[in-house]
Amino acid sequence: MPETADILENSILQASPGLLSTLLKDHTTSRGDAVCNIFWATSDYEHLGKGYGYRDPILPELITGDNGQVIMPRVLKHKDAQSARVRDMAEVFTPAWVCNAQNNLIDEAWFGRKDVFNMEYTSEDGTHGWKTNPERISFPEGKTWKDYVRDTRLEITCGEAPYIVSRYDATTGAVIPLSDRIGLLDRKLRVISENTGTSGEWLEAAQEAYKSLYAYEWQGDSLLIARESMLASFVEYYRAKFGKDPLAKSVNYIAYIISWNVWQMDGLKGVVPDSCHDRVETSTDLFGETTRTVTACEGCRTDNIFRHNGTYCLIKDWRAKDPQTGRKGKRVRYIDLLK
Repeated sequence: MPETADILENSILQASPGLLSTLLKDHTTSRGDAVCNIFWATSDYEHLGKGYGYRDPILPELITGDNGQVIMPRVLKHKDAQSARVRDMAEVFTPAWVCNAQNNLIDEAWFGRKDVFNMEYTSEDGTHGWKTNPERISFPEGKTWKDYVRDTRLEITCGEAPYIVSRYDATTGAVIPLSDRIGLLDRKLRVISENTGTSGEWLEAAQEAYKSLYAYEWQGDSLLIARESMLASFVEYYRAKFGKDPLAKSVNYIAYIISWNVWQMDGLKGVVPDSCHDRVETSTDLFGETTRTVTACEGCRTDNIFRHNGTYCLIKDWRAKDPQTGRKGKRVRYIDLLK
C-alpha cells in the first residue's frame, strides 16, 4: 500500500483476497451467512448508474477495476462535489494542526504534562504546525506504555477519521511523514514501536491499539476511506519498524477489527442511517370497512435515542466475554453504552 493520500481499492484487492470485502462489511446488518455491506448513504454517485444509488450497498466490483477511481478522499474530489457535501451533509473536514492541538489536550490530561508528542507553533505568516518530539516517550508514575495503548478513544461523526489517523491533511491532501503523524492511532503505534523488539510483541500490542479505537460515520464512502487509512497505517508502521510488510493473516485480522470498530451509524439515533420507519397497521371492522393507521417512530417523534424502531448498531467490547462463545469479544449495542 503506497504512502499516498488516495488508497486505491485495486491495490487492496490485489494485496489479499477478501481484504476489501472485510473492509466493506457491516456487522450490524449481517446475519449468519448473510453478509451485508455498508451502503453509500449519499446521492453523490447516482449518476454512475445501477448500484450507486443512495441505499445501494458498496460492492467490490463497483469500486475496483475500471471503477478504481470512484472513491477518493474529499480533498481530491471536484470542488463542486466538495461544496455539495458541505451543503447537503454539513461535511466539514478539520485541518491536521487543529486535530493535533485537540489530541494534545487529551494527552496532556492523560500524561499530566504538555508537549508529550510534539510542540505546536504558529509562524509569523500565520501558518500553524507542530515540531515532533524526537525523544522516546516517557510515562508518568503509575502508568505504563501498555496502559496508553489500551486506553479507549472514540471519534464521533468521523468522516475520513483525521483525529484517529493522520496519513494526510484532510483539508489539503498533503501526505504527512510517518515520524510527524499526530492521530490517536499514530501515537499509539509510535509508542508500541518504541517499546517492543520482536514482531510478535509489536503485533500483539498493535491489535490492542486497534481494539481500543472506535469511530462512526454516516456516509459509506467516507467510512471506507477511514477504514482503509487505518489499515494502511498498520502496514506503514510495521514496515518502518521491521523493514518488511506484515503477513497477510496479520493484515486481515487488523481489517476485521477495524470493520467492527469503525462503523456506519446515525450518531443522533444510534441506528443504521435511515433505518427508522413508520409502522402501518390495517384493520377491518364487522361491516368490511378497512382502516389504515400510520405510527411514526417513537424515538424520532420524541427525540429519544432509546426509543427508535430502526436497527440499533452493534459494536464489540473486545475485553468482555461473549456469553455464547465464551471468548473475548462481546457484541453490544452502541446505545447500551450510553446508559
